[in-house]
Amino acid sequence: QQQQHNIFPLNGTEVTPKAGSHYSLSGGNLRISRLNKDQDAGTYQCLASNSFGTIVSREASLTFAYLENFKTHRRSSVSVREGQGVVLLCGPPPHSGDLIFSWIFNEYPTFVKQDNRRFVSQETGNLYIAKMEPSDVGNYTCVVTNTVTKTRVQGPPTPLVLRSVGVMGEYEPKIEVQFPEVVHVAKGSTVKLECFALGNPAPSIGWRRVDGVPFPRKVDMRKASGVLEIPYFQQEDAGTYECVAENSRGMNTVKGKLSFYAPPHLIEKPQDIQKFIDDSLVWECKATGKPKPSYRWMKNGENLESTEERVQVANGILSISRLTLSDTGMYQCVAGNKHGEVYSNAELRVIGEAQRTNQT
Repeated sequence: QQQQHNIFPLNGTEVTPKAGSHYSLSGGNLRISRLNKDQDAGTYQCLASNSFGTIVSREASLTFAYLENFKTHRRSSVSVREGQGVVLLCGPPPHSGDLIFSWIFNEYPTFVKQDNRRFVSQETGNLYIAKMEPSDVGNYTCVVTNTVTKTRVQGPPTPLVLRSVGVMGEYEPKIEVQFPEVVHVAKGSTVKLECFALGNPAPSIGWRRVDGVPFPRKVDMRKASGVLEIPYFQQEDAGTYECVAENSRGMNTVKGKLSFYAPPHLIEKPQDIQKFIDDSLVWECKATGKPKPSYRWMKNGENLESTEERVQVANGILSISRLTLSDTGMYQCVAGNKHGEVYSNAELRVIGEAQRTNQT
C-alpha cells in the first residue's frame, strides 16, 4: 500500500515542502536545510497514512545551542589574606547547551590544576581556593566551552592579590559547593555530585550513604574528592548521600537525596488483528516506568474518546464490543509519564458477513 508522510511542528502548522522551500521529504524523513533558529525551533511529529488508516510518531524537539560572549570587559581585583578561602565568580554569558568550565592562570595555556585546595565547579563555573597561598597571586580567566557547538569564550581576567595584614588563623571547613537537596536521576544515566569546602588547613572531602550501604564497585572512590560520580544509575542507587568536609579544626556535612526515575518502556503491545462484525476486541498495553505510566489510545492519529458504551478504555486496556466496519483502522497505545512517551501500533480489520461466508 502506498504510504503518504506528512511532518509538521506540534503547533499544528503542517510542513509542506515546495520548490525553493528549506524543507524536503524523502521516504518519511524530514530534511531541513539552512536552519533558522526563530523559524525552525519547536516540536515535530510525523503522520503516516495509507488506505488502512493513520498513525503518528512520538514527538521530536528541535532546539538550538549557542554561546554568547562575555559582556563585561574588566573585573575588579580580589584581595585576600594568606590562609583565607576565596571564590572567584565566572558568571557565564547567555547560552543553550551544556557547558564545560576551566580557568587560565596568568597566561594561556597554563590552566588551574584541581587538587584538594582548588576546585572548579562544572555547575556554576566558579573557582574555589580552600586557602590562599602566596603562589596563588595572579590573574584568573574563566574559559567557557559549549559542548554542542564547540565554541569557546573567555571572560575578563580577575586579579587575585595578597593582603599584607598577616596570615589568617586556622578555621573549620565552610562548605561552599553543595549538591541540591533532591536530585532526580534517570535510569542508566551518570550523576555527578559536587562538594567543596574552604578552610585552613585545606579540608579533605569524603562521601557516604546515610543508610550505611557501601558504594558499589562502579563508583571509583579514588577519583571522588570534590565530585562523586555514579555511573549507570539504578533503583538501588537511590537514597540520601552525605558529603563530609573535615580538617584539624572541625567537620561539616551536607546531605542530599538522589531520586530514581525511568521513562516508560513497553512490555506488552497490541498485535494486528482481523475480526468479524459483531465480534468483540480486547487489546492490552503494559509499560514499566517510574512514576507509573498512564495510558491513552489513538485511532487514525486522533485521541480515542469512549463516547459510546461499547468502547471502553481503562488502565491500558481497550475493549470494543459489537464491532462495526467503521471500527476498522490503525490504533495506537501511548504510555507516558513526565519523563517521556512510547507508542505502539496495531491494525484492526473488521470483516463483513459476506467475507465470513467466503472464509467458511
